[in-house]
Amino acid sequence: MAPKALDYESMNENVKKVQYAVRGELYLRASELQKEGKKIIFTNVGNPHALGQRPLTFPRQVVALCQAPFLLDDPNVGIVFPADAIARAKHYLSLTSGGLGAYSDSRGIPGVRKEVAEFIERRDGYPSDPELIFLTDGASKGVMQTLNCVIRGEGDGVLVPVPQYPLYSATISLLGGSLVPYYLEETANWGLDLNDLQQSVAQARSKGITVRAMVIINPGNPTGQCLSEANLREILRFCYQENLVLLGDEVYQQNIYQDERPFVSSKKVLMDMGPPFSKEVQLVSFHTVSKGYWGECGQRGGYFEMTNIPPKTVDEIYKIASIALSPNVPAQIFMGLMVNPLKPGDISYEQFVRERYIHLNLVLYKSILLSLAFCRSELQKRFFIISVINICCHQLEL
Repeated sequence: MAPKALDYESMNENVKKVQYAVRGELYLRASELQKEGKKIIFTNVGNPHALGQRPLTFPRQVVALCQAPFLLDDPNVGIVFPADAIARAKHYLSLTSGGLGAYSDSRGIPGVRKEVAEFIERRDGYPSDPELIFLTDGASKGVMQTLNCVIRGEGDGVLVPVPQYPLYSATISLLGGSLVPYYLEETANWGLDLNDLQQSVAQARSKGITVRAMVIINPGNPTGQCLSEANLREILRFCYQENLVLLGDEVYQQNIYQDERPFVSSKKVLMDMGPPFSKEVQLVSFHTVSKGYWGECGQRGGYFEMTNIPPKTVDEIYKIASIALSPNVPAQIFMGLMVNPLKPGDISYEQFVRERYIHLNLVLYKSILLSLAFCRSELQKRFFIISVINICCHQLEL
């Protein structure tokens, strides 16, 4: 008898080629041990709430009211929920076409996309168009949508940093493309060398691969560095010269613990460079509610912003997004709350700031414990502890 369509021997070969260690053999074995009653701490993926991080109060209050809008009609609602949470819930419900149970536009709720655009404008100092912002089920979905538009077959390559988050290698394999690795320099604070980048492209071309895109993860995952503005300018010039679209994974932009090298977005550096770069280099930037001090991984909220992408291409991306009808609507509310946070004077502001401080510094504390475990000498440990004290003092000032 001939193999059936979903027999292993006859299924899509690209699926079998995918390697995704985050959910690989080690994870599966750990799941088996958990079923046997053993206590397992899963550290295979950034999942703060699973490791004990408490959710921020204000966003959960707002989304709770949006999920159960009948509570807003209860005369006692003001006893349980603060006035600013009630007002914000009413605001977001007014933006929907029937509450959180109704589909939104396939690009996301227009009012939330406007809030994302305003956040980007405040951050970068340059205009952002809500029509070029798509809300997605986590940043991962946006990355997959974008790569799906870039990769036409195995002859198309994507430059990906090493070390990297395996989303990229797995998605490229699934789509039938070719991963083109470039290596970050640990001795240069995990920066990249332009000569190595050019060598990676040359090697790929010698194999008949057309390099069409480049991925940067900034701040780095798993390396934790922020790329310098000089490095970003080099990357953008390189993309201009090589006619590459740049995919900027910027999901950890809230996890910064030093002033020496702050996070700067690829969009800001590109706009600062001016023409022809600012008018020609194609850029897609990604962000999420899963990381930072929010850690709302299970909500699956993200966005991507497109820069210098032709209108006809945007229409095609919209068409593909429409196949799924709508991104997760509650997650869109979380995204709105992240990019349009509480302000000084708001009733819940002080509590929000306290919770943010605790979350960020718990992450810092855990990183200290891990780093100390790898210090090889007492001198290294002392130097490291002094550095951490300076960082903590800086956080207190904030």
